[in-house]
Amino acid sequence: MMAAEQHFIRAIGSTGGTEADVETLLAALRDWLAALRSALAAGRIDADGLQPASALAQRIAALHQALAQQQQQREAQWLALAPARALAQHFEGKLMVLVFGKFNAGKSSLCNFLAERFRQHGQAVQYFHLQGGQLLASDDAFHEGATETTARLQGVCLGDGLVLLDTPGLHSATDDNAALTQRFLDSADAVLWLTSSTSPGQVQELDELARELRRGKPLLPVVTRSDVIDEDEVDGQIVKCLRNKSDANRADQEADVGHRAADKLQALGVAAAQLKPAVSVSAYVARSTGADAEAMAGAGFERLYAALLELLAPALAYRARKPAEVLLHHLQEEVEAPLLNQTMPALVALRQQVQEELDSLPARQTRLVQQAWREVMPQLADLLEAHAGVAEVADVAAVVVALRMALQQAAKQHAQASLDSHILPTLETVLDLPPDLGYDSAPADGLPAAYEKLYETLGAAVQDSLQRMAGDLAERCAARLQALDQALQHKQQIILDGQRRLGGIERHLRQAVGNGVVMHGANVASAAAESFAGLRIS
Repeated sequence: MMAAEQHFIRAIGSTGGTEADVETLLAALRDWLAALRSALAAGRIDADGLQPASALAQRIAALHQALAQQQQQREAQWLALAPARALAQHFEGKLMVLVFGKFNAGKSSLCNFLAERFRQHGQAVQYFHLQGGQLLASDDAFHEGATETTARLQGVCLGDGLVLLDTPGLHSATDDNAALTQRFLDSADAVLWLTSSTSPGQVQELDELARELRRGKPLLPVVTRSDVIDEDEVDGQIVKCLRNKSDANRADQEADVGHRAADKLQALGVAAAQLKPAVSVSAYVARSTGADAEAMAGAGFERLYAALLELLAPALAYRARKPAEVLLHHLQEEVEAPLLNQTMPALVALRQQVQEELDSLPARQTRLVQQAWREVMPQLADLLEAHAGVAEVADVAAVVVALRMALQQAAKQHAQASLDSHILPTLETVLDLPPDLGYDSAPADGLPAAYEKLYETLGAAVQDSLQRMAGDLAERCAARLQALDQALQHKQQIILDGQRRLGGIERHLRQAVGNGVVMHGANVASAAAESFAGLRIS
């Protein structure tokens, strides 16, 4: 018997009951969410002073509606996965390994062969599959064929401590089991990436694993079907048979797969330490040659079991922190990601629109004055003409009264048209006339120089009044827009601070229960509290 195989099976049998106390970390994550909700509620964007039908007000309303929908969706998603979490508890205390590979990668062959080896060591083997939301036991091994077409999540329990999970496309499932399938993937503690030696290292396959790998799960590449067709003479006949690839050939392929995988993981933002050295195996050759110690070693299984032993420590470390990891992933994917991918761009667009509105205020102010001036001045001429033959100074007052009414109406109309995004205050446009209007009496034979001076004086008063009124409105609108921009910037900062603090909790989680080391609860509490301190906003 192979020493590595026996050692691995014994090690798997003693991996139960090593869960860590992650309650403090779970509390830190829940407190982070509560603090973020409080901060977002306190940082609500105020649309007061804006016309409800304006583009700005509509965008602000859409922002709040989107935030409310995000919260509803994440709560619904968490509740929807409750049955899946309950089913996954069936395997609590076992090491769950995801066996991933594209069609014809040899997943079923490898899983079945490992199951056979466990049986030969007197270990229990139980196949199962997911159907109708239920885990169903099966007496049948995985189907093996030239092209493997797994259409459902299936798995096999090996001994008391190991579960191998085999599933169709990780994120393409559309049937009723999609959510449950994803939950089981969440529960995996490590990943075996199977890549056939006929086309090894197709690293684009790892894109499907990005979600799992970014969660800190260790990855072991396995080059399967590491054999070649050879010819041999049997009873005088030349027959074709499969033989193991040479050690040099295997080493070259393993190194190539390792380099390719390392480059891909770097592009995916996955820590290099998660990648383990690739190993090559041929389940067919091992099985067809009797699976004795020599055959197993020649087919690469001595090295595979040694690699699996090396995988145990990081996989068990992940399993120990898995309850906190699951909640962390939920918060990252259902809370943080929508805020970063949806809310932040909306805030950026809103701030840009606010800035455009601010930049347009001088032109709007000028337009307001010009349009109101053009409407009022012809009326001034008509008013003076109507009073041209009257000598009483009292009639000048009547002209001013009429002019003031015309100015009030024109100012209101054009102010609302020019500043259409804003709710404007009641306009109290007042003509401030100089004490000497330059008018004593009006001669009967036409409009004298003094009368022309009156026209100029009143016109200048109209111009000055419009300028002051438009300037005051523009200042009010600018102050309102600047306050809105500050509120939007504050909202952005809340999200960025939340992202930074959740990242801090994630680092503390990996440190607290990483590499098999458990941080004392008080230290975790202190580190976690530091991660989200100050997030609440009163």
